[in-house]
Amino acid sequence: MKAAISIFVVFVAVAFFLMTRKPSSDMQTATLSELNGQSAILAMDSKNFTEIEWLDSVKHVGQVKSGEKVLLSYRFKNTGQKPLVVSNVIVSCGCTVAEKPEEPIAPGEEGVIKAEFNSTNRVGTNHKTITVHTNTTRPISTLSFDVDVVELTN
Repeated sequence: MKAAISIFVVFVAVAFFLMTRKPSSDMQTATLSELNGQSAILAMDSKNFTEIEWLDSVKHVGQVKSGEKVLLSYRFKNTGQKPLVVSNVIVSCGCTVAEKPEEPIAPGEEGVIKAEFNSTNRVGTNHKTITVHTNTTRPISTLSFDVDVVELTN
């Protein structure tokens, strides 16, 4: 319990430090590739908030055989004026792996969140979600997909 409290205190202290520090003038004129290393700071600083438009956020896969892997792509567009940073993606189940873009997405450009669902031992209807954290005015988006997994027949 003491370890959990210590970790929480350190996390809060680091978050406070990152939120209160002023970006240098170099960061204000940084290129997109230079901003990649500053993703956590960008995602937390309201001066760097942008807008995101999901071009597809819900998928209906249909029927797959148990053991098949399903590849999914969720497209989005940066509709704001600042670089869009996807800071984290969280899946609802260990059967799904998601991949975020590592580089910031320039204003007007599109990006993709890729995911892979492993249907092994998932017979039946499956509804899965992917939570996406970004430096947008609404910082959390939820993507989802439905898939019906059927038993392999010999």
